[in-house]
Amino acid sequence: METKYVYFFGNGKADGKAELKDILGGKGANLAEIANMGIPVPPGFTITSEACDFYFGNNKNYPDELKCQVDENLAKIENIMGARFGDEENPLLLSVRSGARVSMPGMMDTILNVGLNENTVRSLAKQTRNERFAYDSYRRFIQIYGKTVMGMPGKIFEKLLEDKKRQKGLMLDMELPTEDLKDLIERLRTTIIKETGMECSSDPGTQLWKAISAIFESWDTPRAIAYRAANDIPHTWGTAVNVQAMVFGNMGDRSGTGVVFSRDPSTGERKLFGEFMRNAQGEDIVAGFRTPQSISDLADFMPQCYRELSTISQRLERHFKDLQDIEFTIQDGKLWILQTRTGKRTAQAAVKVAIDMVREKLISGKEALGYITPRDIEQLLHPTLDSTVEKKVIATGLPASPGVVSGKIIFDPQELVQVTQKHSDDFILVRNETSADDFPGISAAAGLLTVRGGTTSHAAVVTRGMGKTCIVGATAINIDTVREEFIAGNKVFRKGDYITLDGNEGEVIEGKLPVIAFKPSRDLEELLVWTDLAKRLKVMVNADNPQDAKLARELGAEGLGLCRTEHMFFQPDRIDYFRTIIISENAADKENALKKLLLIQRADFEQIFEQMEGLPVIIRLLDPPLHEFLPLPYAEDELKILSKRLGIPFGRLREKVGELHESNPMLGHRGCRLGITSPEIYQMQVRAIIEAASELSNKGFRVFPEIMLPLIAHVEELKFLRDIVANTCQEVKEEIGAEGLSYKIGVMIELPRAALIADELAKFADFFSFGTNDLTQAALGISRDDHGTFIPYYLDKGILKANPFATLDKTGVGELIKMAVERGRKTKPDLEIGICGEHGGDPKSIEFFDKVGLDYVSCSVYRVPVARLAAARVAITQKA
Repeated sequence: METKYVYFFGNGKADGKAELKDILGGKGANLAEIANMGIPVPPGFTITSEACDFYFGNNKNYPDELKCQVDENLAKIENIMGARFGDEENPLLLSVRSGARVSMPGMMDTILNVGLNENTVRSLAKQTRNERFAYDSYRRFIQIYGKTVMGMPGKIFEKLLEDKKRQKGLMLDMELPTEDLKDLIERLRTTIIKETGMECSSDPGTQLWKAISAIFESWDTPRAIAYRAANDIPHTWGTAVNVQAMVFGNMGDRSGTGVVFSRDPSTGERKLFGEFMRNAQGEDIVAGFRTPQSISDLADFMPQCYRELSTISQRLERHFKDLQDIEFTIQDGKLWILQTRTGKRTAQAAVKVAIDMVREKLISGKEALGYITPRDIEQLLHPTLDSTVEKKVIATGLPASPGVVSGKIIFDPQELVQVTQKHSDDFILVRNETSADDFPGISAAAGLLTVRGGTTSHAAVVTRGMGKTCIVGATAINIDTVREEFIAGNKVFRKGDYITLDGNEGEVIEGKLPVIAFKPSRDLEELLVWTDLAKRLKVMVNADNPQDAKLARELGAEGLGLCRTEHMFFQPDRIDYFRTIIISENAADKENALKKLLLIQRADFEQIFEQMEGLPVIIRLLDPPLHEFLPLPYAEDELKILSKRLGIPFGRLREKVGELHESNPMLGHRGCRLGITSPEIYQMQVRAIIEAASELSNKGFRVFPEIMLPLIAHVEELKFLRDIVANTCQEVKEEIGAEGLSYKIGVMIELPRAALIADELAKFADFFSFGTNDLTQAALGISRDDHGTFIPYYLDKGILKANPFATLDKTGVGELIKMAVERGRKTKPDLEIGICGEHGGDPKSIEFFDKVGLDYVSCSVYRVPVARLAAARVAITQKA
């Protein structure tokens, strides 16, 4: 049976439908869907992504049946349009566009006006009675064909165009008269021959097939590859190709092109939002070379088209049940819809749209959680400017993507990529406009500023999807790329100078300004309540002080999953006490220091318990090697100062520091090994925990302390330390009369051997908590502190699909976790198990943790809302 590679759409019917986006691509599937709805779509056909797979898998040859299927469907377009492709008297012109399964705005190619040559251009001029329009269309075709199909640098064509306008004293492309366009066309064709040794093809059939090949090959351009890598889009999907009859927005003032959203993609407000250009083709508005007009102005110029567009946008939104991004063209007063897709939006808009659509009964509360991504929640924590600080606004533009960011000015996106690989500074990429080739630089930038373009330009769409602050259309800025500077007002700003972008207001501000953290909106709070109703996993927080504990609780944390007590010792007012404990040989001095630290720790724990009242608090006893609390053995100046402060002879101090120094400290004298060799430290910490818990319990607080032992590798270590901890707890409870206070003693599993003997450990543990940072380090043999020197190379070469310290290595570390869960619960079915490594805030890892049956994840403070949403989305998917 012949494989179907081509699907037709148009004239109120289509072969395909929205559900076929895997083979038709998002654009082709949606075109088929809206054609079936009777919405005015230029007729066309989609060549499937399966043909793309065949093309790349067979030395760039097409399936045998493809040409016949294309010819058959091309005839259908000709019948509907009443014109013939390649006919010199009545020519049909075509657009050839990419159509990936997931929207990749601007990353792949589009070729318009296919079928134009020196003969058909004259027929087009005669038919439309608009010679300038015909030759402008031909000029556009040659430029895009030369660049996309023949591999010419686009800048060569742009220079020829700019030179012609400068010669005539003109600013805009549309101001060039017909004779100058004809001259420009000859210059373009001559340049192509000179640069490539080949002519720009005049045969329409050749043009079409070369264009189809070029679209397939645009799937593998560096910019498309970079975009897929940044957005986790599989490289194996390939792209479909959409071939449509051309409709023209550049036929005069009753024509135009534009992009609209069914709701404001920046705020989520329910109103038609977008821009259009009169007498222009679609690439003009997307490329950002001209600044368009607001869509509301269309109501004045062509009220009937505006009303029809508004009605269609609402129909499409109700049908697809999501915010729609719609491209349209008006040809001599007739509206055509070129495509619709789910609109990219800011995080703020995503939340508002989801909440509003639930209230409008378009979707359910559970469905709304699918409209918000964990990345959206992260973006919602963008800072804003501190309004009390004076600012000097040097330019204003359109707020394309919100947030506030400060950084150093840089103009070259390729240079930016190289610089950020060596320096951790933030940079603002400043451009006249951006193209898809700039994507790697945009990815590396902290923020983006462009002189030209509107809120639907390439720069705006890409940064909004990435959550980067962006301002476009800042026309008051004049860039000199040769000098690497720009002028704003009467001041020069050079490469390396600091500026601040306020993407909420569209303001470009001089210097580096302080910002304040974002506070969740009521809509976000309501949405996060829905996450708690849907999710199974509890979400806890890693916090070491009462301030973080308080903020985490406000963000919805359901307990404290990791309190790292060593962080409490590093503060200036207490570190010397701890140094005395580990250095001094005077028993009285050690005892005094322990008493001082006991009081400090008890106060710390009281404050944390108070903030987490009614919720569990898991406190990890001292974990890092002792040398981390001391200067380096060769830092003599620091050692001399410390010697005087502690009253320890310099020579003995230096000797002791040398003894404690370790060559491989992460596998050295740390964790439970410290508790075994220096039990007085763990006894002091446990006493502080139980005394603090008892004090608050007596005041009526509900306190649930859980004590965690780190780096356990042997069951005998656990038995030894459990006895010390339990005996100390009982001793304190008897001293202060707190017999009713309950507590738990658990194990932090961060070594492979602990996972292997989880069934033995479970006999003596009330809970397990996976320390996935160290477990990953030990299982992979990769230092979590030094992996940055080679992991980027591994990722670039595809040796690793993700950084294992950011997203859990499921097939390796994940198997250890799965094994430990199964073995631990075989011994103790009700064993509480969670994870407290940084993977606890990673959405992809959370999916795994839910699947293997963990009870909770614990993550850093600002990832708590992210983890709540991720856990809810996983639970909904699992139920489905």
